[in-house]
Amino acid sequence: MNSRISRKKVVAGSSHVEISELSKAEEISGKLSFSKVDDKLMHSVLENDKEKIDEGKLINEAMNQGISVFTSDSLYDQLVKDYKLAEQMLGEKLIKLVSGYDPNYLEKNVGIPEFRKELKQNIERNIQKLKEDKLIDKDGFVIEKGIELASLILYVEELDNIIAKGLSGEYVHKKSFVYGERWDTKGYKKGDRYKDLAIKRSVKTAVRRGHTEVKEADLRTFERKAKGRICVIYAIDASGSMKGKKIDAAKKAGIALAYKAINSNDKVGLIVFGSEIREEIAPTEDFTKLLKSIAVVRASRETDFVAMIQKATELFPSEDVTKHLIIISDALPTVGKEPEKESMEAVGTARGNGITVSLIGIGLEKKGKELAKKIVEIGDGRLYMVSNVDEIDKIILEDYYEIL
Repeated sequence: MNSRISRKKVVAGSSHVEISELSKAEEISGKLSFSKVDDKLMHSVLENDKEKIDEGKLINEAMNQGISVFTSDSLYDQLVKDYKLAEQMLGEKLIKLVSGYDPNYLEKNVGIPEFRKELKQNIERNIQKLKEDKLIDKDGFVIEKGIELASLILYVEELDNIIAKGLSGEYVHKKSFVYGERWDTKGYKKGDRYKDLAIKRSVKTAVRRGHTEVKEADLRTFERKAKGRICVIYAIDASGSMKGKKIDAAKKAGIALAYKAINSNDKVGLIVFGSEIREEIAPTEDFTKLLKSIAVVRASRETDFVAMIQKATELFPSEDVTKHLIIISDALPTVGKEPEKESMEAVGTARGNGITVSLIGIGLEKKGKELAKKIVEIGDGRLYMVSNVDEIDKIILEDYYEIL
């Protein structure tokens, strides 16, 4: 990752103005407002400091696996007593991060006394480092700085991911837009905002006119057209079956949604649900708040669709705005006397309140697919059946674009 700033010189009359193109460091620093992660730590991550990145990944992966506390003795005991069971509970990625060994190598050697000694020392050293860096407390619980570092790592990874997939650029919306969506360009006029300068188009204009430097007359700025405010709530199923790679992909998709929607001056809310509502955020423009709440999602227990849909209905604003709920789940609702019937009734109530409902189903079985189809039909939304969780961020952005 390159955090260097590249600059282009623009000549306005006889004066020279330097325009900085946003690098990844500037993009991230401008969007986040952490209280514990300082500039030094942030730049360590952006400069590919492997130790800091691995610490953040270790915290993230522990949360993905539903682990809330780091204790070296417990982790070591699980690995040496029954490696296969430990692999199911912890996952290969977490095992590698906490032990420092490739899981295949560890499995082959875990019965050797000398290796066990090294393994225990590695685990103790890695967890002690988290304590020394004030990412976990003395009892092994993740504290604020650890949450913020984990959030930063998630954000950087997903920003890299959507850039690699070509999902980071501007989207030409079907409706005319609003609170600042870039649309077309016009000639620069005094008073136009610096952030609206269309650098590439200004340079092209200068080249077309045979100028060796970009002059004031060549400058182009983005025009902005009006749109109605959009509020989206992202509901993450954090039941036990979502543990591991599924929950990780769901988190990153939520970050992609918040990144794109908030950049378009829309609002994003969050509901994390299992057997109960574990996190709720009304639609907001506070990206950092969303990011940190997404980062700490842990998978556990059952799936209560009804409570989630009812909570979403409460969280949406009462004013006349576009309201859309996106649910991501890998299972049927399991809480309630008649969970399927009650879920459809809740969706019907939400739709009556002007809320549309889409659902991203991860590996749903036949019965689950049938219910999912009914939910989106009642909710006037879209159903996406997913087999490859790496595509969830792309799918969630496609759904967001559909409501624009």
